[in-house]
Amino acid sequence: MKKKIISAILMSACILMPFNVYAYSENIIVGGENIGIHIDTGVLIIGFYKVNGSSVHASTKLNIGDEIVKVEQTPVSNIEELTSAIDKELKEDQITLTIKRANETFETTLDLIKVDDIYKTGLYVKDGISGIGTLTYIDPETKIFGTLGHEIIESNSKTRVEVKQGNIYESKVTKIEKSEDGKVGEKNATIQKENIYGNITKNTLYGVFGNYTEEIHALKTLPVGKKEEIKLGKASIYTVLKNNERQEYEITITKINPNSDIKNIAFEITDETLLKETGGVIQGMSGSPIIQDGKVIGAVTHAIVDNVKTGYGIFITTMLEEGEE
Repeated sequence: MKKKIISAILMSACILMPFNVYAYSENIIVGGENIGIHIDTGVLIIGFYKVNGSSVHASTKLNIGDEIVKVEQTPVSNIEELTSAIDKELKEDQITLTIKRANETFETTLDLIKVDDIYKTGLYVKDGISGIGTLTYIDPETKIFGTLGHEIIESNSKTRVEVKQGNIYESKVTKIEKSEDGKVGEKNATIQKENIYGNITKNTLYGVFGNYTEEIHALKTLPVGKKEEIKLGKASIYTVLKNNERQEYEITITKINPNSDIKNIAFEITDETLLKETGGVIQGMSGSPIIQDGKVIGAVTHAIVDNVKTGYGIFITTMLEEGEE
């Protein structure tokens, strides 16, 4: 009798153990549209300049990539709040800043120098990052979207951008700068910030994710292709080369690597129309969904600089799992 009781307890314990269950839909809305992206980052230090021959970098603990979160006891989240707080709190040409660096927070004193009745901080700062990309998918059940298939990096500090808040917007491609071996081209586009498509919630190694806020009831869905279903050979991508006219273009999958974080699908562009317009993979194409056998299997993430007709993509299941977490 005692053995039966112990066995029942162990079975109950197994049932209660946590495990990951991903709730993404089996059919997702296929992207391919050009989108504008903006992320509010907080006040980031992106550089230093000399004032009267002196640099604050030499006299403080500040580094490129640090975030200014307070001036004295006043919280700041953008450049306007920073300058206002400095004007309000400045005493005897010094100000105390609260700095966030990774998971560390500390205070440092900054000496300001008056030049022509204007106080100079010696700091270059920014409070947001904007750019363009390609929408990868929308989950029709949860309205979670994914784009890019890779993280957004702050160019000066080379660190991943933390999302305070952000949006994706309507965007129209105005010009294509073609790629050539050794140099990756790009899409030039306008961003209509009056037309918000969704709210960004996170920026991770596997892409940018958030909640889609526009109507989706009439948008086409395709099945999700699992990793083991992907094969070498013909496939296609959806992307935009003019205005926001999404088109499908042929590619060939040349290698599949399930062991990489995001460079899972190696491919070559074989579509002559696309090559004529772009020369190969270009910036702004990141996030373009990859389709094979009527299923969404991935998203474009990288160009290969030495051979711009080729690039990499991430598994769509990796993005979907990340979007749900």
